[in-house]
Order: sequence, then structure tokens, then C-alpha cells
Amino acid sequence: MSAAAVERATGNRPLTTLADEIMESRPGYRVEIIGDQILVTPSPDGAHACALTKLMRPFMLAGLDDGETRVVQNFSIWLPDGPEDYATPDLSVIDADYDEHHVEKNCYDPLVFRLVLEVTSSNWKTDLQTKVAAYADADVPVYVIIDRRHQRVHVLTSPTQDEYANHRVHAPGELVTLPDSIGAKVTLDVEQILKEGQSKRD
Repeated sequence: MSAAAVERATGNRPLTTLADEIMESRPGYRVEIIGDQILVTPSPDGAHACALTKLMRPFMLAGLDDGETRVVQNFSIWLPDGPEDYATPDLSVIDADYDEHHVEKNCYDPLVFRLVLEVTSSNWKTDLQTKVAAYADADVPVYVIIDRRHQRVHVLTSPTQDEYANHRVHAPGELVTLPDSIGAKVTLDVEQILKEGQSKRD
């Protein structure tokens, strides 16, 4: 899988129009606008998908897909950094009344997001750097990164401007209990998740 491409706007055309054109011409690619730049990420590998499925289980077992919250994949958040900025986290815990907070282009107000989670691919620097600032600026309470490249799980909480005040890094062998603010007690087995995310071709 090649590294994520970055495309910049040309002329006076809206970035969202260019993003739509890229999505049509590159089926399966994820297109996001962060910091007034269009980020294009190739389709993830199979191990990425398996890791996401494994990750959904503890959230579902905790009851976060019923009642006041939902557990969703590829659910876009409208970002405050630019007039057209949005991102599409791999996994999110959102408020059940999300439909009342639709902004545009299948993107939703950041206030419905209790947690966002990314599983790294070829664009790992984006998840570990660019999106930290973007999600913190959007005031997302919890950001979890499954860092397949460095075999770590990052849990970021207490968003401030451009960063999170608390950033804890967890290694295989650890169990990570996420903050209660997401709506239920969820514990992640770091080794199990990272193992699921390893490509058999590595």
C-alpha cells in the first residue's frame, strides 16, 4: 500500500468539490480535508479490517451500541479548523441523537463524538500527528490510536488547542481501560488488538 497522497486546491474551486471528484475517480480510497488540504488514503489491508472488527467487540459488549450511544465505522466529523474540513475516523462512539446534528456532506457536529479511533496504515504519521491536532481542536474527548507500525496503543484525553493534555502510550501485555466519559467501561487488550492488526505478509 503506497503512502497517502496530499492534494491541494487549485483556483477557486471548493475543496469539497475536488474531494468528491477524487472519490469518484479512486474507488475505495478515503478522502478527507484537514488543515485546508485534501488527504487521500489508499484502501486499508485486510489486517486493518480484522483489527477494527476485533475492536468493535468490547464496545458492543459494554452496551455502547444501544441506548444513548452508537458504535460506528467511517462516520465523518466536521472539523472547526477550516470552512470545508472534515475527517472520517475508522471507529467512533457517538451520541444516539446524531441525526439532529448533521452539518453537511454526511458529516456531523463534533459535539456528538465521545471517542474517535484510528488504526494506522501507510498514513500513520497523519494519525499520530495531523489528526491529533484536528481532533483536539474539535474537542473530541477521547482519541485512541492503534499504532500498528510501532506496536503501541495511544490513548489521548483532555483536549486543548492543537493537542491533548494527557497522552498515554501502552505496549503489548497491558490492558487499557478507557475513560468512563464514553458511556461505559471498556477495556482493550493491547497485545490481542495489535496481533489482529498484523498482516500475515509482514
